[in-house]
Amino acid sequence: MSRRHELRRLTRRKLLAGVAGGWGATALGAEDNRPLVPDDTTKLQGPPPTELGERSPFVKPRRLVMRAEPSSASRTPLQDLTGIVTPSDLHFERHHAGVPKIDPERYSLLIHGLVERPTVFSLSDLERFPATSRLYFLECSGNGGEALRDPREDLTPQQIDGLTSTSEWTGVPLALLLREVGALAEARWFLAESMDAAVMTRSIPMGKAWEDALIAYAQNGEPLRPENGYPVRLFLPGWEGNASVKWLRRIELSDRPFFTREETSKYTDPVPGGKARMFTFDMDAKSIITFPAYPQRLTDRGYWEIRGIAWSGRGVITRVEMSVDGGESWQDAELQEPVLSKCHTRFRKLWNWQGQPATLVSRATDETGYVQPTTEVFRKVRGEGTRYHFNHLRAWRVQKDGKVVFTPA
Repeated sequence: MSRRHELRRLTRRKLLAGVAGGWGATALGAEDNRPLVPDDTTKLQGPPPTELGERSPFVKPRRLVMRAEPSSASRTPLQDLTGIVTPSDLHFERHHAGVPKIDPERYSLLIHGLVERPTVFSLSDLERFPATSRLYFLECSGNGGEALRDPREDLTPQQIDGLTSTSEWTGVPLALLLREVGALAEARWFLAESMDAAVMTRSIPMGKAWEDALIAYAQNGEPLRPENGYPVRLFLPGWEGNASVKWLRRIELSDRPFFTREETSKYTDPVPGGKARMFTFDMDAKSIITFPAYPQRLTDRGYWEIRGIAWSGRGVITRVEMSVDGGESWQDAELQEPVLSKCHTRFRKLWNWQGQPATLVSRATDETGYVQPTTEVFRKVRGEGTRYHFNHLRAWRVQKDGKVVFTPA
């Protein structure tokens, strides 16, 4: 068992002793005779720093890449991360026709349609506007589908929900650019168009543009990575990832939606009764336990800290409940600061495992009062043909030998 997971398994005696002793390094290291810091005689001479920092060779998180050319994706290793910010190189990625290579010196963004002054902005033009930075999650609308369609025991958190990540996004509020070009009052929708080979296009209500839409050119303190839209992308906080068009080249204002290929043949969901859901932008509240989870194993009886993340496209996560009996009873988990709107929120709950079989489930509630549904309720409301917005409960079964496997909730 790794050192990180060993420290998660704390008996009540150790927990109280640690609080009383201030979690001193000597106290924790003495019990297993492994010092947490080298003594004065240890020599740790190493190479000088490099121009690009690297992780320790002992830390090896990896994205899970799924290639199905030309449409491919990669998933964030949720079970390997701490905090709420996803490192840029581990941020999930989804594209429909490869990743274009774009020269920033030749980049331009056209804003036209129902505006007074159609304008072309270069990257340097955009960077001259007052910038804003905001922490938000991003999620593919198909995230979680594998857990519903093929609920195998050997699914990891990364395989189930790895198509979501949180970053600090920096750029220009779209509302500022719309005032610059003189958006007309009759404009009700705008078209966002990509310069990738798929020519990804989505219709977006103008209300979102005025509220919090961002024309982003940086992520986590550096220019966007190519897979995440370099040099410029649209970012729509809390909405399905496909609508946050990457490699953005054109915005056209109109008095009606454009009904593009991507929002008719693809990002439209059939529902019971012969109808379909269109323009279902908001990502619903959901949560997943990231420890313990497959392929981890509980190696000893005693106190373990159950941990996970929750998020909602409609605002702040206000509550996460935990169950160790498959949803028969619930207790509140602790929300770990910071708790921010439209961001991943970490939760935790101490659990005294005594070797009995158990089914661990988490359930999120957001500030609108929406509660994450069971799989049964989700199927009843959305139907069997649904392809997007999978936010039903996720569960892990702990077996007598401590092995943890995925199970439907």
